[in-house]
Amino acid sequence: MEAKSIVERTERGSSREGAAADEFRAHLHGMWGSVARAWGEHAEYADARGAAVTARMLELSMPQPGERLLELACGAGGVGLAAAERLAPGGDVVLSDVVPEMTAIASARAGALGLGNVTTCVLDLERIEQPDGSYDVVLCREGLMFAPDPARAAREIRRVLRPGGRVALAVWGPRDRNPWLGVVLDAVSAQLGKPVPPPGIPGPFSLGDADKLAALLSDAELSDVVISELPVPLRAVSFDEWWARTCALAGPLAKILASLPADAAQALRARAREAIRAYETPDGLEFPGLALLAGGRRAECSVSEVRWISGE
Repeated sequence: MEAKSIVERTERGSSREGAAADEFRAHLHGMWGSVARAWGEHAEYADARGAAVTARMLELSMPQPGERLLELACGAGGVGLAAAERLAPGGDVVLSDVVPEMTAIASARAGALGLGNVTTCVLDLERIEQPDGSYDVVLCREGLMFAPDPARAAREIRRVLRPGGRVALAVWGPRDRNPWLGVVLDAVSAQLGKPVPPPGIPGPFSLGDADKLAALLSDAELSDVVISELPVPLRAVSFDEWWARTCALAGPLAKILASLPADAAQALRARAREAIRAYETPDGLEFPGLALLAGGRRAECSVSEVRWISGE
């Protein structure tokens, strides 16, 4: 089913809008499920690639012994696994993803590391089925930008945080500052003759504007919101290595690439190879990259709670 057609259908009446939105979400979840195996195979690479981002997220959120931590859109669980030791003794980590295949991978990795304070749960970051105030820390690395309704997700994050709880998020910065993926999207768009992702569809750069990201969290009544940039270069020994990993891990894009006829796939590779020549070095490919890091907390009481207490 074409994602664009689903989005168009959401404009037809309120009752049908909800059904179309749910159908669209189910479609996205299925596509992420289809690449879960690849995420398991490349889990160590993904952790190494995101190590600087993970370290910065832990600095922002400051998990402490005895606290409860939730990782949303965990994929193979690298961020939560990195935080687990910081919460001992007495603290625990919940690794969650909307795709059961991903949480199974994360659970197996936690078991292999002997982390007894880690459990997993299937959760949608737009509908976090956990009680209010359940967690001291919420983390989400490169997941929020794929939410169809990121504002709703931000409100849900605040809801499950305890008063004083902290959140740290990472998303990709602007498309033109992340050519390691941007050139792939450009090549696919040119090959298909239409933009990828389609207008209105969440994609890897949908929250790449720092002001937009800050407003998203502030509007959810998160306090002390800070946004920072972190260079995240990507290096690969060859075009083939970069192309294979990018195609395997790129979620919805991976399914598009896998569905192309052989001649179209070959033409697409040729487009991409030409596009990355500016990043070739004697040692392989060197791409610039940029992540946006966001930190904030749930205040001891919200603006609405202050107004109720004061009688306004």
